[in-house]
Amino acid sequence: MNFPEELKYSKDHEWIKVDGETAIVGITEFAQSELGDIVFVDINTVGKSVFQFEVFGSIEAVKTVSDLFLPVSGEIIEFNSELNNTPEFVNNDSYNKGWIVKIKMTNKENDFLKLMDAAAYKSLIGK
Repeated sequence: MNFPEELKYSKDHEWIKVDGETAIVGITEFAQSELGDIVFVDINTVGKSVFQFEVFGSIEAVKTVSDLFLPVSGEIIEFNSELNNTPEFVNNDSYNKGWIVKIKMTNKENDFLKLMDAAAYKSLIGK
């Protein structure tokens, strides 16, 4: 299982990658493996501000639906529209093609204190 070192992780199994003043958010390889085959990603928060650890959408697998929690506070500025037609990108390439949203962070320094590095996340999930 892959846990890229350059990412930060939340206890809710989201990852975040900083790109200047914005960030890219998705779910971890572990999370997608636990959910199973992803069939739909529902994001209705584009253009809205969401606080750290609040729900910003949901992800539907064959047997379950799970909320998505934003790892840092910010404004959702883009949804990965490729997931509309190919939600399986989340299963097949969760850290690249399977990214879910881009955000403009509003409290990066304080919010990052509540996130984990790859080693801490691996410990959390017992890997």
